[in-house]
Amino acid sequence: MSLWSRWVQRPQTVWLRRALFQVHLWTGVGVGLYVLVVSLTGSVLVYRNELYRRFSPVPVIVEGTGAALSIDALKDAALRAYPGYAIDEVRPGETPNHALEVTLSRDDHRLPRLLHPFTGVDLGNPVPAGYRFTAWLLDLHDNLLAGETGRRVNGIGALLLLLLCLSGAIIWWPGVGGWRRSLWIDWHANWKRLNWTIHSVLGFWFFAYILLWAITGAYLSLPDAFTAVFDAIEPFDENNPEERVVDRIAYWLAYLHFGRLGGRGIPWCGRGLCDSTTKAIWATVGLVLPIMFATGMIMWWNRVVRRVAPRSTDA
Repeated sequence: MSLWSRWVQRPQTVWLRRALFQVHLWTGVGVGLYVLVVSLTGSVLVYRNELYRRFSPVPVIVEGTGAALSIDALKDAALRAYPGYAIDEVRPGETPNHALEVTLSRDDHRLPRLLHPFTGVDLGNPVPAGYRFTAWLLDLHDNLLAGETGRRVNGIGALLLLLLCLSGAIIWWPGVGGWRRSLWIDWHANWKRLNWTIHSVLGFWFFAYILLWAITGAYLSLPDAFTAVFDAIEPFDENNPEERVVDRIAYWLAYLHFGRLGGRGIPWCGRGLCDSTTKAIWATVGLVLPIMFATGMIMWWNRVVRRVAPRSTDA
């Protein structure tokens, strides 16, 4: 039987598939936690703009009569509350009853605070907690909380997710006699088989989304590398500065990542129902990856850890 025939009929006997399975398994173990973090944060950040609008800072109005404290007195109050800091900026409110915003700093740490204009009492952070948490989630998703270095690591993680996606697609093929059964979860199987079918079936049905997120994630994290490739494919002509095909591809890579498709020039997709629907789909499907992470880790535990543990005990 030829290699192709074995692959079509009994792919489990092909050494390349077994090798790819090991690549898939150990790559999944290595980047599983990363995939879990970016998928969960990505599902939330589909609604990033809505969250920012919901938690946007609003002016704080206080009660008080008489003359407000002077700017110098308010600066002194802030420095007494935060010894060791320096005043960077003071922003008075539009009226005497608006809380005053002051920004302090110490080394590389900046500290924005609101002060009561009549008493100098610290009223808290001028940026609501929900707004700050959304910004923190965005930094975690984009930069892994590590600036440019984190963004480059994010790009490598996206490329490894691409490897997982492509190797998983090859591993999924069960043979010509069983491919139809592999489209659906076998709810009557034992728990190990059930775990496998959940993992493989989700990978099959949501392959396009995972592939899209891997490619677009790599683009957003490593834009210079993609730009170099695009310029090599279709060089920019300064004498004819028209939009290139690769420019349109780059444009859609950015917006497809988060499913914000409304108002992007698609005739049937405006900023209303279509935009809401695509974002809801992206946010929901993003939760598939945590399920695949969990089922993949269970497979790794059964195939590797549980087999090694008895040997370690006997030793």
